[in-house]
Amino acid sequence: MPDLSGIVKAYDVRGVVPDEWDESLAELFGSAFVEVTGAQAVVVGHDMRPSSPGLSHSFAQGVALRGADVVEIGLCSTDELYYASGVWALPGAMFTASHNPARYNGIKMCRAGAVPVGQDTGLARIRELVERWAVSGAPPLLKPVGAIERRDVLGAYAEHLRGLVDLSGIRRLKVVVDAGNGMGGHTVPTVFEGLPLELVPLYFELDGTFPNHEANPLDPKNIVDLQARVRECGADLGIAFDGDADRCFVIDEWGEPVSPSVITALVAVRELAKAPGATVLHNLITSWAVPEVIEESGGKPVRTRVGHSFIKDEMARTGAVFGGEHSAHYYFRDFWNADTGMLAALHVLAALGGQSRPLSELVAQYDRYAASGEINSTVDDQDARMAAVRAAYEDRPQTELDELDGLTVITPDWWFNLRASNTEPLLRLNVEARDAQACARVRDEVLALILA
Repeated sequence: MPDLSGIVKAYDVRGVVPDEWDESLAELFGSAFVEVTGAQAVVVGHDMRPSSPGLSHSFAQGVALRGADVVEIGLCSTDELYYASGVWALPGAMFTASHNPARYNGIKMCRAGAVPVGQDTGLARIRELVERWAVSGAPPLLKPVGAIERRDVLGAYAEHLRGLVDLSGIRRLKVVVDAGNGMGGHTVPTVFEGLPLELVPLYFELDGTFPNHEANPLDPKNIVDLQARVRECGADLGIAFDGDADRCFVIDEWGEPVSPSVITALVAVRELAKAPGATVLHNLITSWAVPEVIEESGGKPVRTRVGHSFIKDEMARTGAVFGGEHSAHYYFRDFWNADTGMLAALHVLAALGGQSRPLSELVAQYDRYAASGEINSTVDDQDARMAAVRAAYEDRPQTELDELDGLTVITPDWWFNLRASNTEPLLRLNVEARDAQACARVRDEVLALILA
């Protein structure tokens, strides 16, 4: 029996094609998805990677062989797939490996209403079935075989997003958008159509080999071209999307990155203006400024673990109006509790265009502390290094430790979080402090313990 533990992750399927998985396994995943969810119909979409059309259609065939109908929406962003799952109340599957290199592909699966499917909510069972069927063959066909139809959802998705943000009174803005040859190049022209924007497109050509740079704006080297273009053309802001366009990153008029924590605070203020007193989620590596701003705006901040499955579960449990992660995933109650970078981008455009100040001045009120950014360290023994760091801080005065997600050490003047990667031999460190000197000191101290 094949072992698929290497490609079935905590929240999705992801691996190298065809070395680790291929179209024959994709078909089995489709059949297993129906078996586990009991779906009578499924919506399926895919990104621009060379392997995506074949994998997604094979999955659709596997769905149909189990007697369920399929709506194929073709090329789409991940949040466009979530829109289809939400508005049609159908389970869905999105074929993408997000920001991973071209040789990778994957499946993000959800139940009706964009409810995520993770290890504890069906993905482990799906893996078991695929492993068994890969050896014994899929179960007998269910008659009648489901129908497969094609449908275009891009226009309706764009109209829905624009209906969630009031852009009617904004001033004209020049915006540079770097799609990274990913799905932003497909969705941005339609979503931005008719808005008072001068759009400067960068790498809008759909190309899953990523000829210009990786579609991962979290890595500073991948936003260098965007920063340069913003400065060159005197743009009001820049926006970068990752490969499947579910995350957005913002650059100010000087070409300087705006922290996702700052964007979380900005959007939280806007959402709380529509829903006074509502709950807003933030994960535990967002800035101290985020819960401060939420409380100042009359909202209730709730701190969560990192990861979309946890955030979406907590959104549903608390009825939160909005949630933000420092990885630039933004979740909205009005979007089935799912993440959509495009809706966050529209909020930024509305906030900037609704007043006269430049973006750097608009967001300065939310940028209050010094942060290290995420630093990854390769280690031989994650548990041992985590334990060494814990031992170094657990008895210090005025120091609080919590283990909601990894290890968080909090003092009145600084905090850090150290988490182990689920898929690589890495420890991920984030540090924030009241000033840059303290931030650098704590960063270097913890890194010395990690790498000792």
